[in-house]
Amino acid sequence: MRRFPPLAVVILLSAAALFANSNDQVAIVSHIKRVPIESTAIATVGYSKKLRALEIEFRNGAIYRYLDVAPDVYDALISARSKARFYDANIRHKYRSVHVRPRAE
Repeated sequence: MRRFPPLAVVILLSAAALFANSNDQVAIVSHIKRVPIESTAIATVGYSKKLRALEIEFRNGAIYRYLDVAPDVYDALISARSKARFYDANIRHKYRSVHVRPRAE
């Protein structure tokens, strides 16, 4: 049996999500430990060095995984005075992302 590297698995799941029918849902199971942070928009953040993936849970319940993120970006986010502003300026629309969980209705 062939084993895929973790990043390849994330990419395959992303591709599957893109090509799934609107009635189908591709579930991504997250094993990245997230920690609560003080922020108006962000509830928790986590980082996987192995996957080079940053995972952010927003206060609205949505969770996104950002791919190919360097560890220093995570460190800068954690230490930023305003996490939401740092996210907007340095992460949002700068990295490919996978929707892990939609926002709460």
